[in-house]
Amino acid sequence: MKVIIVGGVAGGATAAARIRRLDEKAEITVFERSGYVSYANCGLPYYIGGIIEDSGDLTLQTPESFMERFQIKMKVRHEVTAIHPEQKTVSVKNLENGQEFEETYDKLLLSPGAVPTKPRLSGMELPQVFTLRTVEDTLQIREYIDENQPKSAVLAGGGFIGLELAENLRELGMDVTIVQQLEQLMTPFDPDMAAFIYGTVRKHGVKLALGHTVEGFVQKEDGIEVLLSDEEPLRADMVILAIGVTPDTHLAKEAGIELGIRGSIAVNDRMETSIPDIYAVGDAVQIKNYVTGQDALISLAGPANKQGRIAADNICGGDSHYQGSLGSSVIKVFDLTAAVTGINMKTAEQEGIDADYVILSPMSHAGYYPGGKVMTMKVIFEKKTYRLLGAQIVGYEGVDKRIDVIAAAIHAGMKASDLKDLDLAYAPPYSSAKDPVNMAGFMIDNIEEGRLHQFHMEDIEKISQDKRVIRLDVRTKMEYAGGHVDGFVNIPVDELRDHLDEISQSRPVYVMCQSGLRSYIACRILSGYGYECYNFAGGYRLYSTIKQDRCLIEKETLCGMDLS
Repeated sequence: MKVIIVGGVAGGATAAARIRRLDEKAEITVFERSGYVSYANCGLPYYIGGIIEDSGDLTLQTPESFMERFQIKMKVRHEVTAIHPEQKTVSVKNLENGQEFEETYDKLLLSPGAVPTKPRLSGMELPQVFTLRTVEDTLQIREYIDENQPKSAVLAGGGFIGLELAENLRELGMDVTIVQQLEQLMTPFDPDMAAFIYGTVRKHGVKLALGHTVEGFVQKEDGIEVLLSDEEPLRADMVILAIGVTPDTHLAKEAGIELGIRGSIAVNDRMETSIPDIYAVGDAVQIKNYVTGQDALISLAGPANKQGRIAADNICGGDSHYQGSLGSSVIKVFDLTAAVTGINMKTAEQEGIDADYVILSPMSHAGYYPGGKVMTMKVIFEKKTYRLLGAQIVGYEGVDKRIDVIAAAIHAGMKASDLKDLDLAYAPPYSSAKDPVNMAGFMIDNIEEGRLHQFHMEDIEKISQDKRVIRLDVRTKMEYAGGHVDGFVNIPVDELRDHLDEISQSRPVYVMCQSGLRSYIACRILSGYGYECYNFAGGYRLYSTIKQDRCLIEKETLCGMDLS
């Protein structure tokens, strides 16, 4: 069997190695147009920032190591220029010497990946404007920084790569501004959880220009001018575009392979395209969202590796199936860790899913053991069925562990309330006897059993204007004096039983505390005396974080900002 693989990196390189392990006699050739066949895409920003010091550490395998261990021909700097399904051949160009030739195949695997989205803007050709996708891009950016010592940078795009670049460029001492067309960074997160990320980014000196569109670039003697649609231009020494990626599928389109959303390659769950004996994996393919079952594009290394393995199994006569992706992701944002899995509330609404959520702020480990830090968790579930839909966590230690547990629970089809039953490892330095994941399950179980009724941030304004309700803040007097929501009367939870005669039983009571725990206790007290009671999800900590973020966005102006 002769197998041709177009593209290396995650999907292609994984498939090549897997095919060899399954078929010792297969003839396997990988054509990769860049100079690197298997490299750590996710590590690129950290090489720019100097955290990864040796560029060689970005290379996971070389053509020589692949040949030595797997007897796989890795042809770097070779570009496949056309696919001929009728003849089962591909046209290839050697980018080193310009030689062109054709190669036959029995099975063809496409792993072309995606290319940085490049809007048609004036000035894109300027030497200070970069994109980041490949090792070559990384080396070029690092070389420019080493040679020119830029003092400022504008990053177009506020996703994973944009934030990782912002951190690394700040570590180099540069002034950094992120320009984002949307009014929110990190759109996999809901706005309330993204607010914690904003706070950390701002604390470390990164300027945010949200809701602004880049319209072009102009060369200036002292750097580069970034033109905005609705503001004065920004001045900087360099610009890096990180506004997303586009599936690289021109080969598939020209070959007559069926395409999916945003021009991606349509595949079935065996990673087969519409043309027999041609498979496709990685950032270029359309897959299913595991939660919604809808077509999706999810450009992540984990899914690409799994798809490569599944395609290899099927190429070798197996019957493996890709079940879809949860989009599980984690990012380091300076000293903060943020992670997400499944869908957020916005996606649930778009898909017509009637969803609810709980927000809690547990410690990363036992409170009596030194060093514990608060994390904030948002766990989303379907109202009627309590199907677990997704989660978002921001914090410090232990965030990655909890998001992985919830991702596994979603994949297993567990109800959200079933999180309370998980038997998770505990020792004081690592967790609490009631793990944060268990605590989320307890809260959702209380909702399912009717013991807990909630209200959310989006309900505050309506509640504040409703004269029929009682609004109660059960924090300490000192906490209340430090800041509170207008209209909420302070009665500390430990004094609540002594003040019941001041609270009318004929009116609903809406209760708030710092994190949602004491207000829940207050609601149980009030419910025990026959009150109709609602607990504020997330507490005043969440409310104040979101309000502060909104105020900062409203006050931030870019007029006259000079980053040089």
